[in-house]
Amino acid sequence: MERYDLVYRLYDEFDTESLREYQEFVDLFPAIDSRVVLAHWRDASDELEGRKDEIRDGFAAGETFAEVASRATREQAFTALDLEAKYGRAVNVLVLDVDETLRSAGGTDNEIPRDTLHMLTEFHEQGVPIVICTGQTLENVKGFAIQGLGSEIVHSGSLSIVYEAGTGVFTPGHGADTKQLLYEDLDVEIRDVFDDVRARVLPEASEELRRGCHLQGNEFNVTLKPNYETGSSLARETIDEALVYLIDLLADAVGSIVDVGESAEDGGDDDTDESETASENALTAWTRAFYADQDPEIRTVLEQRGAYPDVSMADVPSNLAAVLERIDVAYYEADAAEIGSLELNKVVGVERALDVLGIDDPFALVMGDSKSDLRVMEWVADNDAGIAAAPEHASRDTLDHVISSDELVFDQGKSVDLLRTVYALNQFARLG
Repeated sequence: MERYDLVYRLYDEFDTESLREYQEFVDLFPAIDSRVVLAHWRDASDELEGRKDEIRDGFAAGETFAEVASRATREQAFTALDLEAKYGRAVNVLVLDVDETLRSAGGTDNEIPRDTLHMLTEFHEQGVPIVICTGQTLENVKGFAIQGLGSEIVHSGSLSIVYEAGTGVFTPGHGADTKQLLYEDLDVEIRDVFDDVRARVLPEASEELRRGCHLQGNEFNVTLKPNYETGSSLARETIDEALVYLIDLLADAVGSIVDVGESAEDGGDDDTDESETASENALTAWTRAFYADQDPEIRTVLEQRGAYPDVSMADVPSNLAAVLERIDVAYYEADAAEIGSLELNKVVGVERALDVLGIDDPFALVMGDSKSDLRVMEWVADNDAGIAAAPEHASRDTLDHVISSDELVFDQGKSVDLLRTVYALNQFARLG
């Protein structure tokens, strides 16, 4: 309990709130070409160091306690102590989702806050690699990473980008391993299905759907996004329609590589055209039934749009199910409808990123809000390879996992609070 007693003393005897205010001012004050402003910044910096010196002189491990007090609140410091006592090691890699985790449309104008970006640079300076793990395209992620973190960090060799939820990994500064297209490892027939869907998805869509959504510029995944504001009623209507359309298009593409035989027909003596129509209708119904069974949200959309099939999962031919089991249909309410490969997910991407970064004994902080992030959280839990954190508005299953482990839940738009907690954890862990 000695270390807990020292932290009690730290926050009881020193004005840590003012200390953090000085630290934040010094860290985040924008560069302005003004002697007066620069003098003000220097005065604040001197005051900060003076207050830190008081803490340094008051504890045997004064530098550590000064760093903790200047970054973390009392609650964050004690949470960090609990984590250090439980795991006994520092976080040695950050695995971070972006949308609705590092940034939030509801709380941060869809930008990563400056204090969050600064904490990421602090981790970088402490030698902690960063893995950005997102469903976004590579170009989008590279753009905001360079703008927010700076080209020096992005090209430092210690930052990796897992993009399109695991279809590719980009780790600048690693020669031939810099960009790895994981989707090229898939079987040809699965790649052909995606090529087929991508080639037809907009040309064969209804005029109303073409006006209401667009195809995201992915390398592999096929993602339809609304042209309306995310979360709006128009966006919801568009994405619900897009989901049904995408499932049906997928059914047709998979049907070209799967022979379902007579199970798709209502009698072998029908006219050829009628037989083909029956086969197509059966494929559509089976595919809808398959994904409705996989995801309650998809089932709800199908039911509400009158598209729920009059068949059950038990009716789906085994050879068709074997292919569909390799393809994910994802529904993000009023945001996106997407198909991707279940053999390519964030876990696969993170494993490859860690390999390129040379991290063979990871203890990761995984932050995310969706079921794709949950897979990574479960992976680190199963392998004793890290801890998980999520925003308060994360999916129910993700929150359940986080709460049942270490209860690392943060407010919308406040990912910096969790980063500060882990920064304190790392400070304590270095004390041994």
